[in-house]
Amino acid sequence: MKIGLIGTGRIGAFHAATLRTVPGVEGVVVADVDTARAQALAASAGVEAARSVDELYADGLDGVVIAAATSAHAALIHQALDHGVPVFCEKPVAADVPGTLAVVERAKTATVPVQIGFQRRFDAGYRAAREALRAGDLGWVHTLRACTSDPAPPHASYIPTSGGLFRDCSIHDFDILRWVTGREVVSVFALGANRGEDFFAAGDDVDTCAAVLRFDDDTLATVTATRYNGAGYDVRLEVCGSRDTRVVGLDDHAPLPTAEPALSWRRGTPYATFMERFHDAYVTELAAFVEVAAGRAANPCSAAEALEALYVAEACDLSRRKGEPVTVAEVRA
Repeated sequence: MKIGLIGTGRIGAFHAATLRTVPGVEGVVVADVDTARAQALAASAGVEAARSVDELYADGLDGVVIAAATSAHAALIHQALDHGVPVFCEKPVAADVPGTLAVVERAKTATVPVQIGFQRRFDAGYRAAREALRAGDLGWVHTLRACTSDPAPPHASYIPTSGGLFRDCSIHDFDILRWVTGREVVSVFALGANRGEDFFAAGDDVDTCAAVLRFDDDTLATVTATRYNGAGYDVRLEVCGSRDTRVVGLDDHAPLPTAEPALSWRRGTPYATFMERFHDAYVTELAAFVEVAAGRAANPCSAAEALEALYVAEACDLSRRKGEPVTVAEVRA
């Protein structure tokens, strides 16, 4: 199989290296609006470089991976579908709900799959928690607690195009909560705060947030996120049931220094970045896409699934602004 890759930044470079190791992938060709960067990656990763995205499709592709800037995602997905090429796109599908809806509608009539990159679905811990819940090991779930905590904020220039903390960060928690539980969020109450750099407020964003989610079976979840977690990169999920509990992300590298004098908790270097924490999940996700593109596996995360997580993020952002609970139905188009 020959796989194209659009976008040669940090995650694109990682995907290029990963694709070279996936069984069945015989060639990888990369493209970027910055042709020099694409050529540099091709030289370092041992792959081909196209002079443009149009040229990328010229010799025929069996699949394409989109790791370009968020603002380009929707147009690049449509282009791939125009060429009849199976597509994997990092989240988000588009910068807003209308753009996402347009892709969802297009994907319904497409002859090839559109897989969206929510890598936590491929993490061993989240999968184990989901299996334990579905097997009945936890009993009925009463509480879920999810967090996504970055150790340091991104560059100020990223904030105006990020979509905001709920859409950029917490959307991963919204997706994985739906995936683990198999339930839908019906209402949210969310708050945001700014105690760090001024560029968050200037970009109409927050650097820290908290939300309470109510699911359609009355299960409650809390979701928190911050750009300033000095202890390290911290992503966890607690699934608490009437019989038992499962905690995802509680390993030797979790940035959780204990305050208890009799317990030495930290044994490994804390995770520094999302790519370090989810390295194996990203690899498994791309291998799954190759199987999807080859027609040997079902799509594990469609654009329609991504839209549902986006609706929850939209509801949380609206709730933050209004200072009151919001139903997810209020933000549906």
